[in-house]
Amino acid sequence: MNPWRGLSGLPRALWVLAVASFVNRAGTMFLPFLILYLTKALGASPSAAGAVFALFGFGALAAGPLAGRFSDLFGPVRMMTISLVLSGVLLLFVPLARSLPSMAALTFVVAVVNEAFRPASLSVISHLAAPEQRRAAFALQRLASNLGMSIGPALGGFLAAVSWPALFFVDGATSLLAAATLVFLFPKDVSFPAAAARAADGGPSRREGLRDPALVYFLVALVPVGIVFFQHASSLPVYLVVGLGFPVWTFGLLHTVNTVLIVLLEVPLNLATAHWPHRRALALGSVLVAAGFGALAFARTMPMVVLTIVVWTFGEMMLLPGMASWVADAAPAESRGAYMGLYGMAFSLAIVAGPPLGTALFEHGGGRTLWLTMLALGLVSAALFTRVKEPRREVA
Repeated sequence: MNPWRGLSGLPRALWVLAVASFVNRAGTMFLPFLILYLTKALGASPSAAGAVFALFGFGALAAGPLAGRFSDLFGPVRMMTISLVLSGVLLLFVPLARSLPSMAALTFVVAVVNEAFRPASLSVISHLAAPEQRRAAFALQRLASNLGMSIGPALGGFLAAVSWPALFFVDGATSLLAAATLVFLFPKDVSFPAAAARAADGGPSRREGLRDPALVYFLVALVPVGIVFFQHASSLPVYLVVGLGFPVWTFGLLHTVNTVLIVLLEVPLNLATAHWPHRRALALGSVLVAAGFGALAFARTMPMVVLTIVVWTFGEMMLLPGMASWVADAAPAESRGAYMGLYGMAFSLAIVAGPPLGTALFEHGGGRTLWLTMLALGLVSAALFTRVKEPRREVA
């Protein structure tokens, strides 16, 4: 029995999008190596490098809603292609930025351009996947991205040891190759509802975007668990190495556990739960994320830490496709880019707030305070998600 058999009905366009995402992510090296580049190649202090890194989050936060609107106005495929081309060109110029101010400006611009891809890609999936297939379709997109990310940073480590410019050249080249994939392989007969056409007909028939109370409630509900989730890239490695005394290499091993589970199980899991109400999937995903990170307060051995990662990875596999699916179901067809942009903005807010909050809690209160706080935040989201409005799904 093939656990991925439910994907056979997805349109060809979504497979092309998955290939483009894989190619793009397989060359992702700018952000993972940004702090190392700033400190090793440019001689910046760790605090200055961290400030530049934070600009990427602020750029993504600022770009999300605007990119979503542009996606609705000009078409999501065109928006993705422009994003990839501009990202590729900008990355080729990174080695020419030899000062910290120039790298700070470039990092912010790269973030703005790069973020334009996300709401447009989510909008494409929302339009082309049948309602009952959306969670699986979003899971497929995450599978492609995770497979690519398993290659990019590893390859970047070798390139950085040889040549920093080579690292950015390869990253830029893969962005351009992903753009070419969309230009030459994405079906030309696929069309999307246009916000401009709706405006010509007299404007929206109901409250949309931040005027939509259901969306605002949903965005508020996702931020606490988003803060919890992004501890995996900030306070978790610090806690493992400093708090528990594990060798640095163990964090890479634990990241592999997360990636392998996603690659093997996320698509089948979302196919199996596609019929669930949004509330159930979102609340259960939040509980598992909260429980996984919260259990780190009591984990002292490697097997116990691995178990916590398994728990929150199952939560991640339910929560992230489930949240994108809720937004897709809640958004009017001609405004899905705008809705996805606001969803991305809320996620970026969690990225900006989560790492400094987690590291501050660890520094001043210790590991137990950190992880019990994360448990509480995740359960807050779970409680809020139990009351999120269940959007009416259109007929496929």
